[in-house]
Amino acid sequence: MNKVLVVLCCVLWIAGCAGPEKKGVRAVLTLKAPSGTPAAAVTALEEGNKLFAQGQWAQAKAQYEAAIKVQPALAEAHYDLALTLERLGNKKEATAHYKEAANLAPGNQVIWSSPPFRKYGEQVDRGGLLSKDKAFMDPKPY
Repeated sequence: MNKVLVVLCCVLWIAGCAGPEKKGVRAVLTLKAPSGTPAAAVTALEEGNKLFAQGQWAQAKAQYEAAIKVQPALAEAHYDLALTLERLGNKKEATAHYKEAANLAPGNQVIWSSPPFRKYGEQVDRGGLLSKDKAFMDPKPY
């Protein structure tokens, strides 16, 4: 009976660890293009999001860059590109695209409040610009 209980506990523990999201860790989701976005930019962004979900960072990066080429002011593409650049290890360029996304979408709470954006310790100024004067950190790990 004790062996059965130990095995059952192990199975439940492993199943709990295999879940998609653990306590204190948030899933990172890419953003979709808003309505009114040119079709070519939407297509590139959607393809990039599919590739991102599959962990194909270099290919996703190319798609996000294509979306930005079609629609340079597409904040969602800059944000998704920043997520991808971060995974590729290019934190400096990722930071620039997080800032660009935030400045292009001053009312977008997902962009402004996201853990990947906040972890850079940026302060949001009233004009929508970012500075590093005061830390604006997420207390939970990303």
